[in-house]
Amino acid sequence: MPAYVAVDLGASSGRVIVGSVDDHRVSLEVAHRFANTPYQSAGHERWPFATLLAEVQAGLARVAAAGVAPVSVGVDTWGVDYGLLDADGHLLGDPVSYRDARTEGVVSRVHQRIPATEVFRCTGLQTLALNTLFQVVAQRDAGEWPADASRLLMMPDLVHNALCGSIVGEETIASTTQLLDAATRRWAPGLFERLGLSLDVMPELVPPGTKLGRLRPDVGGAAGLPDVDVVAPAAHDTASAVVGAPIAAGWAYLSSGTWSLLGVETTTSVLNDAVRDANLTNEAGAERTNRLLKNIAGMWILESCRKSWAASGTPIARDALDARIAAAPARQAFILPDASQFFNPPDMPAAVTALLGESGQRVPDDPGGFARVILESLALRYASVVAEIEQATGQSIRGIRIIGGGSQNRFLNQATADATGREVRAGPVEATALGNVIVQAIADGCFGSVAEARLAVGRDWAGEAYEPRDAEAWADARARYAQLEADFA
Repeated sequence: MPAYVAVDLGASSGRVIVGSVDDHRVSLEVAHRFANTPYQSAGHERWPFATLLAEVQAGLARVAAAGVAPVSVGVDTWGVDYGLLDADGHLLGDPVSYRDARTEGVVSRVHQRIPATEVFRCTGLQTLALNTLFQVVAQRDAGEWPADASRLLMMPDLVHNALCGSIVGEETIASTTQLLDAATRRWAPGLFERLGLSLDVMPELVPPGTKLGRLRPDVGGAAGLPDVDVVAPAAHDTASAVVGAPIAAGWAYLSSGTWSLLGVETTTSVLNDAVRDANLTNEAGAERTNRLLKNIAGMWILESCRKSWAASGTPIARDALDARIAAAPARQAFILPDASQFFNPPDMPAAVTALLGESGQRVPDDPGGFARVILESLALRYASVVAEIEQATGQSIRGIRIIGGGSQNRFLNQATADATGREVRAGPVEATALGNVIVQAIADGCFGSVAEARLAVGRDWAGEAYEPRDAEAWADARARYAQLEADFA
């Protein structure tokens, strides 16, 4: 029974998971879980790369200790963040987090040199200040670009480099940078030239399923895993999650976690005016597919509130919070989850309170009410994005497959069905690890294609179904939410 190791690094936690394939069925077992917490250094919020790598190596050691002899290992992470290597392959400082404030004001400076419409026509990406394009310009303009920088690698590419010495980039993670040509899936030289950026530091790009090398002797030897291949999965975690999602024809996917990624799979990039005007994005998928989607603030807002409540001396367990949510008044008030004040505030409950007050809405008087406002607002945001995708593609969306950790939130699942008026199916929770394993298994010959693997996933992870309810009440909620969006546009 062949086994593959999926290293899945998220912006708040990481996992090392063993996937085994037996008779076209994939089973997963978590070998190691760990936290991923940024820290402040040299004026920036950074990722502790050495700590992350040590946790990955600890996970590999646990795999070996369990008696598993994997065929390969592959790494996926969140998008946009990167690190710089010198000519000897040494990391020149811990990578800066996308939530760092260094990109403030950079978007307008870039668009003064290259209009936003031209950037979109080339890259197909939505404009977000956190995109690698704006991070690189910010680092260069602040005089913080190292003179000895020789290679830029995205986060999963950095881990692959540490594991096997690879210095290439993988296509799906590269597609999050806003430096990639959407048509060619190669770096866009015109953007680099007009922005005065060095194309020489950018890596060669390879597709998912590429064998990158073998575990370094020191890494494999220390873990007890000699002679293991390192294979690039769809290295952007959302791309891996979509591979692992049993999406039916005409259905959207919603990868729900710290961020919510809501979209559809298409055969080519969609670069029309409707996509640009809606600020949708095109990202590369496995097997040359395209993911047309919107990046939406996800469980970040609620989890940040929970941390603030705990810090103030009123920690609330998830089960207790769920009970309070159920008891809170329905659809009493709404926020705009993607409003800039929710990106990284020092006090999230205060930020929510401020927007409710500014919009003349009632402020809840308990955490359950706060949480219900946040979750119902997310569901309404999903509904507005579904409408934007339908308008941009001219195709209707029949249902939504929710995957990832957020798919365990039954209240949000039902609210999403209610707000969108579409059937929702939840799971698999570990879709990202599934997709990571599937791409490795395809490279190993265990599956012939993503479509074949999805059939196997669909048999075992059909998912709990949620049907829309309270159509009239939610139609009124959608109208109120649309007015809120118009008022704060």
